Amino acid sequence: MRPYLSIQLAGAELWLLAEKAVYYPAERALLIADAHFGKAAAYRRLGQPVPHGTTDDNIQRLDNLLAGYDCKHLIFLGDFLHAPESHAAGTLSAIQAWRERHASLAITLIRGNHDRRAGDPPAELRIEVVPEPLLLGPFSLQHEPDPHSTHYVLAGHVHPAYRLFGRGRQRLRLPCFYVQSNVSLLPAFGAFTGGMNIDRQEDSRVFVVGEGAVWEAG
Repeated sequence: MRPYLSIQLAGAELWLLAEKAVYYPAERALLIADAHFGKAAAYRRLGQPVPHGTTDDNIQRLDNLLAGYDCKHLIFLGDFLHAPESHAAGTLSAIQAWRERHASLAITLIRGNHDRRAGDPPAELRIEVVPEPLLLGPFSLQHEPDPHSTHYVLAGHVHPAYRLFGRGRQRLRLPCFYVQSNVSLLPAFGAFTGGMNIDRQEDSRVFVVGEGAVWEAG
């Protein structure tokens, strides 16, 4: 299986990436939903025993994507930072070092619900922060998956996951892209973000990701 699948939406080509992101070739744009940087740090500051290294994991996967695709614009569809506690020195210093490695890259954040609580990223990260929607080609880029009156919506927020059923009561739950007639949901990019099971509607398509591949669920 390939690390991406090309689909047509609203007359444009999009690549659904196994790394839980979307590449828009015509705009050389990489779309990321729900990175939730600093989520584990926020939980640790509340005394919860959660994994270390999630920020480093997110950054490494971003580096791999930027090395693998011709990208001039990185767009976060909301929830860049998880909470006010995500402004921890270790989290921000790691993100700052990553930003310096990609100094010429244009980065935009569309504010999501967690961004409003966490606050905007520090100015030295040079991330343009805008409200939703951001119109790009035929697409309305948003955090919340609300229909737009004139554009096809690409959104995050939901962290969609899909359940696959096999023989002998086997079950597998994987992150997915959920493509509907006028709104598509991107999976959460961040590590340690969880997911919400979707109930597939008529005339929709589901593309699951796992083990470095992306494929359409039957």
